[in-house]
Amino acid sequence: MSSEKKIKATTTRGVTALINQGVTGMHSAGDGLYLRVRSKGSASWVFRYTLNGKAKNMGIGSTDGLPLAEAKAEAVKLRALLSRGIDPQQDRQEKEALAAAEIVTFDMVAADYIAIHSVNWVNAKHHQQWINTLATYASPVIGQLPPAEITIKHMLKILRPIWNEKKETASRLRNRIELVLKLARSRKLFAGENVAAWDGVLEFELANNNVNKRRHHPALPWAQSGKFWQALESEQDIGAKALQLTMLTALRTKEVLGAHWSEFDLVTNVWTVPAVRMKGRKGKKSDHRVPLSTATLELLATIPKVSSGYLFEGRTAGKPASNMLMLMKVRRMDAAKHQQDRIGWRDKNGDIITPHGFRSTFRDWAAENTLTDNIVVEQALAHAIGDAVEEAYRRGDLLERRRELMEAWGQYVTQQILSPAKENVAAISAQ
Repeated sequence: MSSEKKIKATTTRGVTALINQGVTGMHSAGDGLYLRVRSKGSASWVFRYTLNGKAKNMGIGSTDGLPLAEAKAEAVKLRALLSRGIDPQQDRQEKEALAAAEIVTFDMVAADYIAIHSVNWVNAKHHQQWINTLATYASPVIGQLPPAEITIKHMLKILRPIWNEKKETASRLRNRIELVLKLARSRKLFAGENVAAWDGVLEFELANNNVNKRRHHPALPWAQSGKFWQALESEQDIGAKALQLTMLTALRTKEVLGAHWSEFDLVTNVWTVPAVRMKGRKGKKSDHRVPLSTATLELLATIPKVSSGYLFEGRTAGKPASNMLMLMKVRRMDAAKHQQDRIGWRDKNGDIITPHGFRSTFRDWAAENTLTDNIVVEQALAHAIGDAVEEAYRRGDLLERRRELMEAWGQYVTQQILSPAKENVAAISAQ
């Protein structure tokens, strides 16, 4: 027994003897390094230290692969960390966690985005469209890349093959990739520009197709439509009601401000806007029929009638209100809200929204929340349709299909439902 006590762990020979003889316990090797013998032939290295008054033991490794000299060298590194006030054990845990961390890829972020936002999507088909478009076009190119490694070249490789042939699909795909990358940037997975953004990025590389033209009127994000409607409800003046009618019908401000009661058929629930007030292309103008949703009919019932017949009479009797009525109303509402919350009524770029921007709000809502064919939405916006498509749909103006769409939009805006009901919008696509 006396011979065992003389064996020291400070030499290679001593370490070997202690292990072979199975002298269990902790044996100092100097400067905080200890040999821990668990049983005959089984031992490991331990670094003992005190930090903030608390004693700690930190395993360094088995003696099988770590000889005394290397264990001492490791102990020197650990003492250096202590001298800088760093806990060696915590430092190692953080490094191991970082090394073991899974690389976050575009596909992973996309899956998270879909999981987070799909609760507000109208149905399983829309959910599946997100999955399918990203899986078909984006994943083969950027799916396994970290967001920080995705470049404009990757985006062009994805979009160019379908940009002119599948305009609607390409537009939605680009927008979806942009949204996924926005989530990635918010999670600090990359810094700098969003390579899927249109403005200032892809607009220089791709043709500006009709479905991808950027609106120049600051628009209210569609998810805030309900809150803005509530704000208008508390106003109840002529400007607020004009804005409400603009929101519900997605018409241009000139078309709304010139509204006359003689244009409304409350039996068929159709508002016919005369061609003279409609914006045309290449000199072509025609009357525009607007299906009146339940929400629109309820709004009309609250608008008092005046002798001129105009819904929104201006300061001069017998004349419609000026174009500034709604614009100034929005600006006053923004100023009041901005004073309270420093946010106001702004678009994604921080610009004050405009009445004309509600058309973009409606368009974005339809694209992201319904399966509605683009031609139906374009008809609702009274946009001119391309010659080939115009010929195909010359027999009608898709009034009833637009009626379903506008009914769903009215319910969403007035918050009768949080998102369009499946039965209202799932079938508004071509068969």
